[in-house]
Amino acid sequence: MKKITIIGSGFAGLTAVKTLRKKDKNCEITLISPKAELVYMPSLIWVPSGAASKTDIVIPLDNFFKRMNVVHIVSEVTGLEDKGRSVITPIGTYKNDALIIASGGRFIKKLPGIEHAITPCEGLKAAEEIRDRVKAMDGGDVAIGFSGNPKEPSAMRGGPMFEFLFGLDTQLRAEGRRDKFNLTFFTPAEKPGARLGKKAVKGLLDEMKKRNITTHLGHKMKKFEADKVITEGGEFAADLILFMPGMTGNTWFDNTDLARSEGGLLKANKFCEVEGVDKVFVAGDSGSFPGPEWMPKQAHMADLQAEAAAKNALDRLDDNDSSHTFKIELICIVDSNNKGMYVSRTLKGGLMLPNCRLMHLAKKVFGWWYLRQYR
Repeated sequence: MKKITIIGSGFAGLTAVKTLRKKDKNCEITLISPKAELVYMPSLIWVPSGAASKTDIVIPLDNFFKRMNVVHIVSEVTGLEDKGRSVITPIGTYKNDALIIASGGRFIKKLPGIEHAITPCEGLKAAEEIRDRVKAMDGGDVAIGFSGNPKEPSAMRGGPMFEFLFGLDTQLRAEGRRDKFNLTFFTPAEKPGARLGKKAVKGLLDEMKKRNITTHLGHKMKKFEADKVITEGGEFAADLILFMPGMTGNTWFDNTDLARSEGGLLKANKFCEVEGVDKVFVAGDSGSFPGPEWMPKQAHMADLQAEAAAKNALDRLDDNDSSHTFKIELICIVDSNNKGMYVSRTLKGGLMLPNCRLMHLAKKVFGWWYLRQYR
């Protein structure tokens, strides 16, 4: 019997499970992750306003694992041995015939004073802290921004920060408090959202201007303090700082011989195979893949990579060559709590639709549709 181990229960890990089980009803699937749950990151943006709560965000996976006949090991991974055939955890070692790594990325927390900032995509707790901090404020300065990994252009997640920015503006206006707050958007990039395409940059900046949001762009970050953001281009007041740093690889990667990119991610080819090892695959934020700099680190891309990785794992176990690749595609709706801006990009071009209520509704409906398979 084929023994396949998956590390991680995020988007990529779960899509790998579905793909494997669809193609092979009998293979033995072991999944290792700290909890039997999926945190649906796209809905975190609605937590500060109260439009989403834990039941919308955290999806228990016990029933899904049972239906898919998956053995779930509740643990973290600390390393690999035997060229990936053995996964090391604090509670034991788990053997495999093929390995799919889908353990996500790690935010780079090297900036001095970063403890003063909240990183929203760290999970529900971070989003709830934003909710509680904003609720307790009578007014003041809120700074929202992101940066990247200079050594790994694709290892960044800026999209959600636009959503937290516009969503907070919408929320404060609905509460009748917007005039008491100053909102500042900052990023070292001169053209925020460039990965989404030229039209998106203009659309995002026009939206900020329309909403009276101050911008601080194109200056390298220096540090945070409890009440300010400091860059090489100056400093500005901030009673609340929301900041998404760039990403790098998991710390346990250091306890492996796996090939790493300059930015710290696992080096993969177009078939999602980790370079230099046999039957070890990677999908999602853990990997550095060939493609354009704008290739996103988002759930949709992770799903596409995981599907290719799972199919290739089965092929390799049948002594066939890997042949499945993934489509490079960016699709997102930049939501603002009551409207949404649709943006898509492929190797052939891009599309952007103006802000409208229909897109906000579409994002809500898609989340419900996507999660129904796991509930």
